[in-house]
Amino acid sequence: MRKGAKAAIVGGVFVVMVGGAGYGAYNVLSALDGSSASHVGSPAAVKTGPPSADEVKEASAKFLAAWAKGDASTAASYTNDAQSAGQLLAAYGGGAHITAVHITPGRRSGDSVPFSVRATVSYGGVSKPLAYDSELTVVRGVTTGRALVDWQPSLVYPALEKGDTLVTGEAKVPPIEAVDRDGVVLTAEKYPSLGPVLDALREKYGDKVGGKPGIELSVERADAATPGKTLLTLAKGTPGKLHTTLRASAQAAAERAVRQYPESSVVAVQPSTGEVLAVANHRQDEFNAAFEGRLAPGSTMKIITSAMLIDNGVTTMNGPAPCTSTATWQSQTFSNLKGLTANEHASLADSFMRSCNTAFVKLIDEKPLTDASLTAEAEQRFGLGRNNWKTGVVSFDGSIPASTGPDRAANAIGQGQVQMSPLNMASVTATAITGTFRQPYLVSPKLDGRQLATARGLSSGTVAQLRTMMRLTATQGTAAPAMSGLGGDIGAKTGSAEVDGQTKSNSWFTGYRGDIAAAAMTQEGGHGGDAAGPIVAAVLRTGG
Repeated sequence: MRKGAKAAIVGGVFVVMVGGAGYGAYNVLSALDGSSASHVGSPAAVKTGPPSADEVKEASAKFLAAWAKGDASTAASYTNDAQSAGQLLAAYGGGAHITAVHITPGRRSGDSVPFSVRATVSYGGVSKPLAYDSELTVVRGVTTGRALVDWQPSLVYPALEKGDTLVTGEAKVPPIEAVDRDGVVLTAEKYPSLGPVLDALREKYGDKVGGKPGIELSVERADAATPGKTLLTLAKGTPGKLHTTLRASAQAAAERAVRQYPESSVVAVQPSTGEVLAVANHRQDEFNAAFEGRLAPGSTMKIITSAMLIDNGVTTMNGPAPCTSTATWQSQTFSNLKGLTANEHASLADSFMRSCNTAFVKLIDEKPLTDASLTAEAEQRFGLGRNNWKTGVVSFDGSIPASTGPDRAANAIGQGQVQMSPLNMASVTATAITGTFRQPYLVSPKLDGRQLATARGLSSGTVAQLRTMMRLTATQGTAAPAMSGLGGDIGAKTGSAEVDGQTKSNSWFTGYRGDIAAAAMTQEGGHGGDAAGPIVAAVLRTGG
């Protein structure tokens, strides 16, 4: 809880009597004394079905009126979760110090009612207006049959999630002024998808870069490890300056690019240093999927698989990698994307460039490969899957488990049990083209003394072959349309990951240009070059 904030709930319990309790009590007494319906009359049948328009209007009006009056218990009684509603609504007028609440309902649409809130937040002699829009839904109570507001914390304030509360007081940590590598100030207003990242950076480094806390209305998360969110600043603190590795031009390009495709994320890193140049997400929630996403990476995984084949002497860039129409591994049959022409005389470079699944499935059976070979390559050479990255904010290190049965083949083409984030795949490309694993980071480890992860890396011979294959893919293969117009030293790999229940595959793409490597993912974006490819290309255009 914020320093100076008053507890809104005494004893940790908020008790609410739900309307309709008398009816339940009557039924119990009737059963105990043996009274029959003929003596006392039958209770009304419990209503079923969707609430009527009049019921929606009445239930929402009563709820909003009680909330506006500050009567938390009464407002909570008009919801289908009186205890949770009572706690948060009590905190609204208590620990959050929100008063003079005026709520204006909008035009009803079916069982939903939008509304606008205008209120005042007062603390320590300072007051600020608070205004926002929200929406509620009315449902039929399962046991009572009453029309009730379907309780969701987000209806009280859109940023609230289950278990969260609102608090006004002195902030736990001072504000920060985050700047890029050249001193350009980074704000959520200018770079919208950076908002959650900046909140996380403040939570971790606010007390390490100087500054003085301000007075704020904020969301206090149920999970203490999750950064809170400032909703309104009543008195500004003094921000401390936090230097990041981001590059404003790359960040701006990443922001514009992901906005073109829903559920998209992108990360760019500098291969020579491991510094993160850009991170952007276009999502309905605030999840940093670019750093924390856990999804099958599709054929972008073939970068690691190719390195494994080369490092274990199975084949070389110019060695055989027959591309057949289908390939069967331990009772499961694998095929290629529709339209790919089979070539039983294909080299590894050709099968990589055209993203032939069957070629890689066939090669994983070669000696000396085992179920653990791909895992070892990913961990020892690319620094993945060891759960030891320290980027400066929460991130996922990738997961490439040793798998038996059909999943051994599926893992090799980026399906099965393999999980990656765009951050992981940008790092994979950086390692592939330099031979050195440099753990990505957003804030210099010198600030807090954290130890970055290390790995063995790749030989110069393997690097030369991977770079050549990625260059061919970018200029002549599946990545060529997306990379068109990019000059200099370029390379790329496409990926399409099929997911159960989705009509379209997830689109993956990773590539490099000079000293910048990037990777993107678009959920249900189709082929790798369709959505993720243009996102990566847009970021690569900002530097070489």
